[in-house]
Amino acid sequence: MLRVRRLKQLRTYEVALSKQGLGPVAGVDEAGRGACCGPITIAACILPDRTIPELARLTDSKQLSPKVRQELLPVIKKHALAWSVISIPAQDIDRRGIQHANISGMRRAVAALSLRPGYVLTDAMRVPGLSCPSLPIIGGDAASRCIAAASVLAKQSRDTYMQELDERYPDYGLAAHKGYGSSSHLAAVRRYGGSPEHRYSYANIAQAHQEWLREQDRESREGRA
Repeated sequence: MLRVRRLKQLRTYEVALSKQGLGPVAGVDEAGRGACCGPITIAACILPDRTIPELARLTDSKQLSPKVRQELLPVIKKHALAWSVISIPAQDIDRRGIQHANISGMRRAVAALSLRPGYVLTDAMRVPGLSCPSLPIIGGDAASRCIAAASVLAKQSRDTYMQELDERYPDYGLAAHKGYGSSSHLAAVRRYGGSPEHRYSYANIAQAHQEWLREQDRESREGRA
């Protein structure tokens, strides 16, 4: 049985697994699963077992301010033994479904690590098909340092991409809501229609885009009258 004791900097799982000869331990997490525009982004990260004072603030990326996440990002990359980031575009999500995108993205993120892990920790989600043992941890991004690091990598990478998309598609306010289904976002889809980055398999986008199409059809018929 795996015996663990509580350690500083969310290292309990990693250190205990390494002591059992199951290291190095990789953490995996995603960003953008609940969004209706843009990719889902998955990151994997392996950190050394030792404490890292520069990462004392590291926890679930959703509990960190954008400023703190931005400050932690280069520190994570500096100290990581290996890290990777994978993005699955909206078109693939529409074609295969968000669950498939999430699971396959986690497998790809682990496979892309330059150092092969002996064990993988995931945030709540069981991931079949990995080349090593894995354990889903409820609330893992606030309980395991390597998952927390992966959550920051994933979220910062996706946020940066959404800011770039905002420059390409300025009508939707993507830099502000990052592609999630806010009322202003859906109002913009009803007004301008969806973009190539929207997830049309999501009911809120499908409905808003259909409303835009109906309005375009109505205006076209009135113009021909």
